[in-house]
Amino acid sequence: MMNRRYFMGLSLGALAAGAARAVDVPLGRKGVMLMNRIAPSLSQLMIANLDGSNERKLLVDTGYEYNGSLSPDGQWLLFTSERRGDGQSDIFRARPDGTGIAPVVTTDSMDDAAVLSPDGRTLAFVSTRDGYRANIWLQDLFTGRVRQLTGIGEVRGTKDMPDCYFRPQWSPDGKWIAFSSDRNTTWTGHDGGRGWEHTQELSIYVIKPDGTGFRKVASKPGYCLGSPKWSPDGKRIVFYEMTVEATWGARRPNYVGKAYSQIVSVDVATGERTEHTSGTDLKLQPQFLSNSEIGYLVKYGPNEGLAYTSDRPAVKQTFIRAPSWTPDGKSVIYEKVAFKPVRPLYKPLFSWDKDYDYQHVDVFPLLSRDGWIVFTEKQLGNSSVWVMRPDGSEKRKVFESSGNGLDEKKVQMGLAGAFQPCWSPDGQWIAFGLGYWFAERDKMTAALWRVRRDGSGAEQLTDGTTHSGFPSYSADGKELVYRVWSETEKGLRVLNLDTRKTRVLTQGMDNLPGWSPDGKRIVFTRKREDGNFDIYTIKPDGTGLFRATTHPSSDGHAVWSPDGRIMWSGSEHGFRDEAALYDQTFQQYGQIYVMNADGSNKRLLTDSKWEDSMPLYLSDPS
Repeated sequence: MMNRRYFMGLSLGALAAGAARAVDVPLGRKGVMLMNRIAPSLSQLMIANLDGSNERKLLVDTGYEYNGSLSPDGQWLLFTSERRGDGQSDIFRARPDGTGIAPVVTTDSMDDAAVLSPDGRTLAFVSTRDGYRANIWLQDLFTGRVRQLTGIGEVRGTKDMPDCYFRPQWSPDGKWIAFSSDRNTTWTGHDGGRGWEHTQELSIYVIKPDGTGFRKVASKPGYCLGSPKWSPDGKRIVFYEMTVEATWGARRPNYVGKAYSQIVSVDVATGERTEHTSGTDLKLQPQFLSNSEIGYLVKYGPNEGLAYTSDRPAVKQTFIRAPSWTPDGKSVIYEKVAFKPVRPLYKPLFSWDKDYDYQHVDVFPLLSRDGWIVFTEKQLGNSSVWVMRPDGSEKRKVFESSGNGLDEKKVQMGLAGAFQPCWSPDGQWIAFGLGYWFAERDKMTAALWRVRRDGSGAEQLTDGTTHSGFPSYSADGKELVYRVWSETEKGLRVLNLDTRKTRVLTQGMDNLPGWSPDGKRIVFTRKREDGNFDIYTIKPDGTGLFRATTHPSSDGHAVWSPDGRIMWSGSEHGFRDEAALYDQTFQQYGQIYVMNADGSNKRLLTDSKWEDSMPLYLSDPS
């Protein structure tokens, strides 16, 4: 049995030593980097009776928390919190009544999904420390010693392929840890491998705490098996099971009824398999309440909430996530998430760069030479074009998406509007693409437009017969590079604004071009014949094609920094959690990277659990 007083003391002493080792960022930051993050804006831990009654906040001092669960003896609550900064996942503990909150694991890496061993001595958790990949780590609460359990030795997958480890769970006797992993799988886009956003294939594994006995206990080709939990007698492991393709739809609410799963368990010794559910609900994160009853989450759809394999009545409730039934069988802990109100402009974010403060911004931000920001207000509005001062003052709309013949329903869904506005070098014009985006481009259209910075003089630059978008001005302001998309024509084009003639720059699956500050090169994202997305640059005359990223994962959304480096959103370091558990996100584990224009000196600028992209250096350290 765990010593209650000793654990509380360790949390404030030895367990907090990780924070002292890692949090060494000096004060006096002066640079500012804006960026966009796709993640719930609110997440609070709740507790309720099994029938959903008596719902209440779990913590007396609540912030942004998730993945809460009680220790096996019911004496301690463990949870992940971002109270140290938006995007920074740390592990905390509290008493069951929500008091006595204290840090347990606080490094600048992502630390998440903590569970305590039955004897109360060892903490298992997921961390991106030591290499930025999600691995399972163990911390001895008596000595403070931390050691890596996966991603090393024989417990390591194929190089450069998915190789991350999630959702550890102790067996009732404390002799084994079960978890899910995408090791020895491939990077696969959605839509049968054609899409940018990755799907996820997971299997269930077990390992002893000393690193021996590693083996696969459940797997199914073409399927994702996740969130394992043990039965009270330790004989079975339960998990959710869905097709790999469904892991894309599982984070998109518009796929209700098309992306579904079943609750399955296996006998750990024999591998004997039992399917406990049927139907087209999206069922996730199951847990044995007894050796014969399983509770689970239904995500999205008319039955969203908590359900059971017994005759216990379901609890219908929207946007509750990560249920954890308490050891006494009387209550259930879960998180309530929301995307509204959205993160406001300039909300401070946690920074992993000692020279910069990070702040939130809406999509496609770009700074003019005279110091104004233009962006698309997608998450806060209806994908219209706005400008503002660097401090957020004098914010005003310069182009309204609505009223230009677009389907308003598509606009409100974020599938249509004015995307990627860009400044002319003299700051007098803003060019952008207006129309339909994402998968809508296959059957709808978009055209290049421009408007004066005061909102006057809006004019269409291309005729819309070929889907055109994502423009960028040349350094002299005479030309625009943009991408086209149709059944017969794809690639980058350059429009001369004086003659209105267009020349072909590239032909292929190229997108998101951006002219360098010195005008000598254009950066863009290319989908290669092997299905991989990479960052390329090319000279404006079509020569000097250069591939800047070569990792088999997806890289994209590249932009130039003022000093001529390239910043982009990439996925080289893999998933940070099970894909199906995310909400309303595309590439949920994308991190922001930076490199020199020649592809050298690549490094991460973010290390969050969420989808980070679209960076803009607003000011440099002085």
